[in-house]
Amino acid sequence: MSTEPPGPKGLPIVGNARQYARDPFAFVTACAEAYDGVVRFDLGPMETYMLTEPDEIERVLVTEEEKFRKPRFQDDAIGELLGDGLLLSEGEAWRRQRDLAQPAFHMQRLAGLSRMMTDHTEAMLDGWSDGDVVDVQLEMARLTVKIIVDAMLGAELSDERIRLVQENLEPLGARFEPDPFRFLLPDWAPTRENREYRRALRILEGVIDGIVEERRGTETDAERTDLLSLLLRAQNRGEQTDRQIRDEAMTMLLAGHDTTALTLTYAWYLLSQHPEAEARVHAELDEALGGDVPTVADLRGLEYTEWVLLETMRLYPPVYVMFREPTVDVRLGGYRVPAGSAVMLPQWAVHRSSRFYSDPEAFDPGRWAPARRSARPRFSYFPFGGGSRHCIGKQFSMMEAKLILGTVAGRFELDYAREPPLELRGSLTMHPREPMEMTIRAR
Repeated sequence: MSTEPPGPKGLPIVGNARQYARDPFAFVTACAEAYDGVVRFDLGPMETYMLTEPDEIERVLVTEEEKFRKPRFQDDAIGELLGDGLLLSEGEAWRRQRDLAQPAFHMQRLAGLSRMMTDHTEAMLDGWSDGDVVDVQLEMARLTVKIIVDAMLGAELSDERIRLVQENLEPLGARFEPDPFRFLLPDWAPTRENREYRRALRILEGVIDGIVEERRGTETDAERTDLLSLLLRAQNRGEQTDRQIRDEAMTMLLAGHDTTALTLTYAWYLLSQHPEAEARVHAELDEALGGDVPTVADLRGLEYTEWVLLETMRLYPPVYVMFREPTVDVRLGGYRVPAGSAVMLPQWAVHRSSRFYSDPEAFDPGRWAPARRSARPRFSYFPFGGGSRHCIGKQFSMMEAKLILGTVAGRFELDYAREPPLELRGSLTMHPREPMEMTIRAR
């Protein structure tokens, strides 16, 4: 047996980075189809091993997770952005922060946030009229920013500050789009991209600083269990620095709204392309809610609505690849993977594999019925990661998405105003390449 996995040949210096940067979705799909289980390629100077076997993915994320860490190549620009927040921190620092944050994500607390979520959603809908054309991605992002700031930072953002956040997400996202030559330039190089990135970062830090200063002193109310209150109380005990609070707040602001907004954006697109599924969602909502806004007590009865969201994240996972770095030499799929290399876990390729899904390119919410779901390997689907490092906001995000989808679909249909197919671009998360213009139809 070869000690090195097979993989596509690359160019000198840049390896396969140009192919990946040109279309990361096509590249990982082609690799998954051409090679079994483990694929080796180079992304610039980064020796990369892509895993597509669910059992091996489970080893990395769960059963042998102590042998892997978040990759060090994420310690430059993304480290500057998110610092030692929950998404990037490691070891004891991560465990301490995770334990500190856990009460903010307790299910009993989340249930109490449902009315706030639907109130924000209804306020958005009050600005919609039959026949309007809206960019649904911007609408969903604006809504989920309001919700995450309210829920986890205990604050309300003015329209001006929301505009600042949205305007500056684009240069941040552009900084993390695949680029085969970025590694040749240091992060401090005064390129236009780096200048725009740092300007956007300063503006977002100003928004975060403003929220934190407005909240100081209110954390003494022991009834408040939002994340920022927990962090400020820990700082009063000498357990948090200003930088740690900044890192957690920034992580929550960015990661806490983006993936949910994208899931909803892709759900509206898919429903607009599949009227039979849309009609079934409407029928379920009408029967369960009778025209009312959904509450947390209604969510259990919205089974098909949940299947739509699960199927959306299968076809369009907002986090389309994950990376880990082995801290010791390991064997994966029968091959030696050296310490310090990059291990890629591609949700995009695994979620669309014909090995685990019949007619994998088709939108089929019914594949999430219990009998069909249980027949698939556990890590043939992992939109929220897995193991102890799984997304702390998973339950929050799913509850929020179901409440928003139920509230919007109770009043409106959304028709995609462009011609399919949907074109995508990769960054830290997967975004539509063009504005998501949709025509609003009152029900």
